[in-house]
Amino acid sequence: MLKPTSKHIYAIATMDTKGEEIAYIAQSLRLSGAEVVTVDVGTAGPPTCAPDIDRTTVAKCHLSGQKILLLKDRGAAVTAMGEALAIFLANENAEGRLSGAIGIGGTGGTALITQALRALPLGVPKLMVSTVAGGDVSAYVQVSDIVMVPSIVDVAGLNRVSTEVFGRAAGAIAGMVGAHLPQLDVKPCAAITMFGVTTQCVDRVRAALEASGWDVLVFHATGVGGRSMEALVEAGLVEAVIDITTTEVADEIMGGVFPAGPSRFDAILNRRIPYVLSVGALDMVNFWAPETVPGKYADRLFHRHNANVTLMRTTPEENRSIARWISQKLNKAKSAWTLLIPEGGVSAIDIPGQSFHDPEADAALFDELENTIEPKQGRCVLRRAEAINDPAFADAIVSAFEDLVSPPANSKH
Repeated sequence: MLKPTSKHIYAIATMDTKGEEIAYIAQSLRLSGAEVVTVDVGTAGPPTCAPDIDRTTVAKCHLSGQKILLLKDRGAAVTAMGEALAIFLANENAEGRLSGAIGIGGTGGTALITQALRALPLGVPKLMVSTVAGGDVSAYVQVSDIVMVPSIVDVAGLNRVSTEVFGRAAGAIAGMVGAHLPQLDVKPCAAITMFGVTTQCVDRVRAALEASGWDVLVFHATGVGGRSMEALVEAGLVEAVIDITTTEVADEIMGGVFPAGPSRFDAILNRRIPYVLSVGALDMVNFWAPETVPGKYADRLFHRHNANVTLMRTTPEENRSIARWISQKLNKAKSAWTLLIPEGGVSAIDIPGQSFHDPEADAALFDELENTIEPKQGRCVLRRAEAINDPAFADAIVSAFEDLVSPPANSKH
């Protein structure tokens, strides 16, 4: 039984197949001086090594209880055990018994364990040694701070390669848990969204906010960036948002590669925090290399951003759809917000002489926003003559932000 006052690193595996391997990691952790407990989340045969916390204890956390261990379908069993483990780890963290967590697994084990690791708060050390860590791990990490370590070889026994990987991974989580973080001044926190084509605006706004006492977090609007920002907003770690770059909406509607999902804006509006937004980079939809662009867009205007990213110019009709999507979100808001429209261009390549300059398409976006946003006290739409990266436009954003918030108190020293 764990001591109520002690903190441990939780070493997690499906110990019916990965018992020997997680036991090796636990031994490595103990040699480094860490306190560790092994957790079995196997759903098939008996564990090959005795765990400190057995699967029944974990399974009891599920709404259906330990009967999930009787599920015959492997996919259903893995999903249910992941749900149970998420609740179990969250409870252990809330009770102050968890200092960090490390998991090992193949595809099934990785899906199971990372589902639970994502339930732990930002900053709690979490590491996953996985056979799939060398590829696209976005489905496993999502917007969490899980560190993924490639296993190189399969997680199937102890050998000269796997012991090296497991031992170093154990050292990594031990170091993460033992790290001493310098304490910074406590400041109010604001989030800003950016893209390369809105950087000049973002940099000027960020500098102004930092000078007035704000801790500023900048998020790259690549889908995961928007989701990460809203996750921090939902967790109460962000007190205000300046959403300069809402380009993820274009990708959401048109099938681009950087969508933030259908819930974009929801967390911000639900938290009722000060919110200033603009239409940055809504002149473009993002795809990977040219050969990845869907055939239905073959006759469109493109801009090669780099070797891996291809931008497609949005049309007037698409911009009207984008505007309606944004308006139906903003119209649900219960708190004040300000929308600033840069009539001179929404990105660095949407200005005279640049490849995406299209006043007709921009006008469709701007007019549709004004026509579909329902007037209400606390809602303000400001049209400005400047382009988004003009200094005067950035200054107008800062001014609008200051109108929505009280000047932050001086940070503590």
